[in-house]
Amino acid sequence: MRSAQANPLVPESAVLQQARRFVEICNACRYCEGYCAVFPAIELQRQFTSGDLSYLANLCHDCRACYYSCQYAPPHEFSLNLPKAFADLRLETYERYAWPRPLAALFRRNRIAAAVLALLCTALFVPLAKTPSSAAAGSENAGAFYAVVSEAVMIAISGAAFLFAVLALGFGLANFWRDTSSSSGMRVSSLLAAFKDVLILRNLGGGGDGCNNRNESFSQSRRYFHHALFYGFLLCFASTCTAAIYEHIFGWIPPYGLLSLPVLLGTLGGAAVLVGAAGLLQIKVTADPAPTSEVLLHIDYSFLVLLFSAAATGLLLLAMRKSLVMGMLLALHLGVIVSLFLMLPYCKFVHGIYRAAALLRSAAERPRRSQNGAAVTEGAGS
Repeated sequence: MRSAQANPLVPESAVLQQARRFVEICNACRYCEGYCAVFPAIELQRQFTSGDLSYLANLCHDCRACYYSCQYAPPHEFSLNLPKAFADLRLETYERYAWPRPLAALFRRNRIAAAVLALLCTALFVPLAKTPSSAAAGSENAGAFYAVVSEAVMIAISGAAFLFAVLALGFGLANFWRDTSSSSGMRVSSLLAAFKDVLILRNLGGGGDGCNNRNESFSQSRRYFHHALFYGFLLCFASTCTAAIYEHIFGWIPPYGLLSLPVLLGTLGGAAVLVGAAGLLQIKVTADPAPTSEVLLHIDYSFLVLLFSAAATGLLLLAMRKSLVMGMLLALHLGVIVSLFLMLPYCKFVHGIYRAAALLRSAAERPRRSQNGAAVTEGAGS
């Protein structure tokens, strides 16, 4: 049995103490045990370290079913609001595990940081871009984009930003896993189960009927928009990888035709990102604010706007690549993309990384839940 606090010499935050109080009440009540993966995971513990609570907070998919069903929710004297407590704690985990640690402050200044970065990165590419008229006439010819911004400059700046993001996210994930991993053995079946849960976004189905976005009524809209955003992002990444293969293996220089694989993947992915980001923004604007962390909500807004801007500028560049404004659109798109890369480790994107790790621990603990006779209802299922 682990102690309730990982390091007794480090004072716990009020957010962590409140989350512990709430999960101990939930562990005694167990009314919501079939709602999602969180409550069966709670039932495996009698005491909760800070790492356990970080794991539970990131395992939570914010479906809010427990909030509207809880007999101890406000105005009860216990004032139990688990979705908000977990949302506040997720923000603390983002800051705690961020690398380099001094940049963790960007989470609290997310909107300003994202806007400033986008402006600075765009301003960096604008003077590097040649006058549009010099490249516009042959904008469909091979190398037209590189006639505006040289390939070396494009790869150096965007590549450095991407590598920094991967490095920072990797260190953050390592910090999270070191603090939250359990003694349950990892099996191949656990990896496969976690991978499936990530791909189908199982827990966004809540207890099976969807999420409670505004009130006690259920909706699958949040799950659908998350699917659009998630798979749209993957399609855009696949488009970039395919374009790299075209150029560096086959020697085919961009821009590519409208029916080429990179363009088709990018168009479908960009459209899906637009739909997903816009839909999630609409849900967040109209959602019940009571189970919401206000600071984390602003982080959500800035990330969704940045993703929407990246997809929108990419599609606009595709549509206008024969025009005289192609050069400026290319500089604008590159600026947004580089700012997105730099912000990835310090915005809502990290929740996908930590949540995948939490799902891996959850999958590894399923045999223990079965042995203890705990409920194993995991949401909507595939």
